[in-house]
Amino acid sequence: MVNFSEHFTNSSSQTNRIGMILAQEIAKSKLKKATFVLALQGELGSGKTTFLQGFAKGLGIKEKILSPTFVIMRKFKIRKKTRDFKNFYHIDCYRIKKPKEILDLGFKEIISNPRNIVAIEWADRIKKILPKNKLVLKFKFVDESKRQIAIR
Repeated sequence: MVNFSEHFTNSSSQTNRIGMILAQEIAKSKLKKATFVLALQGELGSGKTTFLQGFAKGLGIKEKILSPTFVIMRKFKIRKKTRDFKNFYHIDCYRIKKPKEILDLGFKEIISNPRNIVAIEWADRIKKILPKNKLVLKFKFVDESKRQIAIR
């Protein structure tokens, strides 16, 4: 379904578009036994939230996607016709000091429902509790306008 790849973008709209295309690809996939988890890593301003704005759009989500740094987690209903996916969770672990903090928010239940798609910014902060089957996206600054997105 998703190929391991590397992308270079020269604008936020290109970063946004890659997110939208990936979401559309995932939405067409068959339901697995576990939640589809995207683990996003990268410096502040490297394009993680911009990517997820496009990703949410690709799922048919109309609400504005902002980084949930202070609320930590937001839940959205997936509006687009997909095979089986119902909810999109956008989690930001920037303020998380210990993985237990995210567990207190019902994280285990969220990632145990295969009808959920979960995107986690700053996923490296909770790597000990992330599921083994996840898609890791690494965002890097190349220069002022160029970004690299490695999908593994």
